Amino acid sequence: MITRLEGLIAEHLNCPSHCSKLETASSLVAIVWVAWGIGLELARRVVEMELTRRAFLPTQWPSCPHCGTRLNSKGFQQRSMLTLVGRVKWSRRVGRCPHKSHGSLLVPLDELLLIRPDQKTSDEVIKLGCLLVIFVPFEITSHLLLQLTGIKVCAQTIANWVKLKGRLATSQRAEELTAFSQGESPSPEQLSDELQSMALAIAGDGVMVPFRPQEKSPSGATQWREVKVGIIARLGAYVTREGKPATRLHNRRLVGVLGNIHDLAPRLMAEALRSGLQDASKVVWLSDGAVGFWNLYEQFLEPLNVVGVLDFYHAAGHLWSAAAAYKDGRTRDAKEWFKHWRHELRHGNSIGVVNELNTQANSLSLKVGQRQSIRRVHDYFKAHVEHITYQAFEEQGIPRGSGMVESACKWLIQQRFKGVGMRWSSEGFNHLLHLRLAWVNSRFDDLFSDGSCFEPSTSSPNS
Repeated sequence: MITRLEGLIAEHLNCPSHCSKLETASSLVAIVWVAWGIGLELARRVVEMELTRRAFLPTQWPSCPHCGTRLNSKGFQQRSMLTLVGRVKWSRRVGRCPHKSHGSLLVPLDELLLIRPDQKTSDEVIKLGCLLVIFVPFEITSHLLLQLTGIKVCAQTIANWVKLKGRLATSQRAEELTAFSQGESPSPEQLSDELQSMALAIAGDGVMVPFRPQEKSPSGATQWREVKVGIIARLGAYVTREGKPATRLHNRRLVGVLGNIHDLAPRLMAEALRSGLQDASKVVWLSDGAVGFWNLYEQFLEPLNVVGVLDFYHAAGHLWSAAAAYKDGRTRDAKEWFKHWRHELRHGNSIGVVNELNTQANSLSLKVGQRQSIRRVHDYFKAHVEHITYQAFEEQGIPRGSGMVESACKWLIQQRFKGVGMRWSSEGFNHLLHLRLAWVNSRFDDLFSDGSCFEPSTSSPNS
């Protein structure tokens, strides 16, 4: 085999056409592109040579599943496949029952190579196309495939690949959720001791996405629907260049669903358990003031002693609404009042903030409408009194904001699904969403026949 490879390489390197192209290349870039083309052609020849070698190995024919008669070889038949190195052609043995029983046709080499009878494109091409379309639109993916590999594939074909693998990813997640609903917890990921020692953070938020009013037609007014997003990550500490302590996320895992909070909850909990929820030394929940997310926290996380944190910037927004009611929001007094109590809230005097709001809500010097507005803010803070101790959170290394999930919403949803002129069908959105989730959660390779990687960059971007 080595001798044949050496001969094949020598043939390509000594080919007059190849030598002429290399010698006349006028720049480094031109030399690289010529060498790239030679490499692809050589790779295609190597693949064909190896397939031919395997095709001539002895074949043990099984018996017909219908009549029990041993299958007979019908000789060699040609097959071709579009691969990452171009279109590959080879011949292999085909067997069939001598009695011509229906469904007895067998191609042993195809089965060994994990090739489907109707397959025209090799999985590594599909994998590269699906990987690219995670980040850029279908038409651009088609262009990039042509630029990178010389393979010409239309956008509709790439959409069909996404549909195929998106359905597989959806099916895998559905099976996991069914098992989870029946009391079967997912196995925790294997983490290093360093990651295991870090606190686990869980956060949730929602983002609006434009959809078609009709699944099969682009006509009609855009419908905006909310996608619920959750993130689970380990909280690592580091020091910035300015010498300030900061938090860095590790081992990020995302969940997303086109649905309501009840659709998100089991997905989020299953992913949290897989990320080590039960064994983490400290678990934190971060969210803005959305009632649905805090209901999720109270139902599933608070009983597990998970620390709840109300996003500070969201809390400050409520505090400003109280300042606007207490004193005209355009006045200096309102701004000074807000600045003072925002500082108190930020630096540990949450009880003082609640008491001040209660005092103003009962002040007879204010109008009824003003008192009612302040009372609503007071009741809101009082309901979250355990979730706004920001000074204590900071001392424990707990973030005071929900920026981690807002960032996840931007990356997972907005950057890919909210481009200019984009409108999605539910099916198309879900298929692509599941591919993006599979990639960021380090499960993208599981969707392909042998699970092999192109290179490390096809894995998750997580630390």
